[in-house]
Amino acid sequence: MPDNVDPSAGERPDVGERVQDALAEITALLRRHRLVEGLVHEQLEHPPVSGEGEGDELGESLVTRQNKAQLQRRLDRLHPADIAFILEAMPLDERLYIWDLVKADRDGEILLEVSEPVRESLISSMDTEELVAAAETLDAEDIAELAPDLPQEVMDDVFSGLSIEEREQLRAAMSFEDDMVGALMDFGDVQVRSDVTLEVVLRYLRRFDELPSQTDQLFVVDRAERLLGVLPVAKLLVSEPRRLVAEVMTPPVVKLLQHEKAHHAALAFERYDLVSAPVVDTNDKLVGRVTVDEILDFVRERGDEEVLAQVGLREEEDLFASVWKSFQNRWLWLAINLVTAFIASRVIGVFEGSIAKLVALAALMPIVAGIGGNAGNQTITMIVRAVALGLVTREHARRLIRKEILVALVNGLVWGGAMGFVAAMLYRDIALGLVMVLAMTLNLMLAASMGVLIPMTMLRLGRDPALGASVLITAATDSGGFFIFLGLATIFLVG
Repeated sequence: MPDNVDPSAGERPDVGERVQDALAEITALLRRHRLVEGLVHEQLEHPPVSGEGEGDELGESLVTRQNKAQLQRRLDRLHPADIAFILEAMPLDERLYIWDLVKADRDGEILLEVSEPVRESLISSMDTEELVAAAETLDAEDIAELAPDLPQEVMDDVFSGLSIEEREQLRAAMSFEDDMVGALMDFGDVQVRSDVTLEVVLRYLRRFDELPSQTDQLFVVDRAERLLGVLPVAKLLVSEPRRLVAEVMTPPVVKLLQHEKAHHAALAFERYDLVSAPVVDTNDKLVGRVTVDEILDFVRERGDEEVLAQVGLREEEDLFASVWKSFQNRWLWLAINLVTAFIASRVIGVFEGSIAKLVALAALMPIVAGIGGNAGNQTITMIVRAVALGLVTREHARRLIRKEILVALVNGLVWGGAMGFVAAMLYRDIALGLVMVLAMTLNLMLAASMGVLIPMTMLRLGRDPALGASVLITAATDSGGFFIFLGLATIFLVG
């Protein structure tokens, strides 16, 4: 074995394996607990004739309590994010049973971690006092994240229990839209003045019980709290204590405005490998900070939303939601898809006579539509990603269309030529092979054009460029592909 190989490395499960193991264990404990409960319930419904079964019934009750205690102890050892994963992976009745076993002082943390649909199901099972107690364990910015899902009376009680400073922070956090930097901001920044020594700063830091998470730098401000620079913690620890902060501080890599779009902040964190960044208002006053954990959550959520939007789902869905809720989430784009499929069928109907005369058309036309749909999805995925990264604007549309059409032309000649050769050999008809080449090339060019135009049009309308992208591009390439192929075949082969 090589010296640089850790013999135990293969035995360590990764994060995904650990949470899956926890889910399997919790599920097994829950099943066993439910089984014992069922046996006890059956005994209560059919009690023994004599008193001989009383000891067994007591034993069963003891086993029930032991199983429940074991389940609760296992939950207590899990991280809130892992409990959130387990809750999302369980049907509603089991989810609520597990939720009741979670310690009350962890409710707030777990509600922050679960997806919105699952959060709604958990909140609906809690009374006002439980919700207020859960919210009171959280910081202002976390309460603001839960606020849209909490009843108004709960928010009123929470608000009245906050200090004046916390109330102002909560008002500020709730004033931002979800896609703004302010919505990701927290108020756990550590501020120092530029005219003090590093030794004073170190003494000041020792007064904290613990520093806010992700504290890689301190923010240097003047008396009006305007941002002057940053003091990296690594530089603070190795510099001469008698030096002034002004001598050691550096300009911030970026300054984020509280009302700018959050995806700009995400791009900055990715580009400059940031751990935290200051957030300022229009007067350059420091109002908070954004940390990498919030950015990661934002990027993941936006990625999930884009995937859902591409297939026409309006929002994230609880896997175990009711049939009615799932129907409400899915019906719109299914209806649109039904309309586009009907249009495609009518296009085929127009050429029924041609298909009847040349049966090979029926076998070959799905190939033309299918390769067009695949190429269109490739283009649209690339454009949507580029828009999300800020690499593409509406002004680039014409140049991108020209470029994608040329790519489609090359692909059409190569793969259309290959399929045309196969068709000519298979059906012993060179003309059919040439029609296949031309149809595939034209449909690939159509797919390329629509792959750019669909997200760019959505962008111009102020909508998510990924919205319904997969449905729309499939509709365009199916109807267009059928029309091009059958039309060409009618002109050159049948007519």
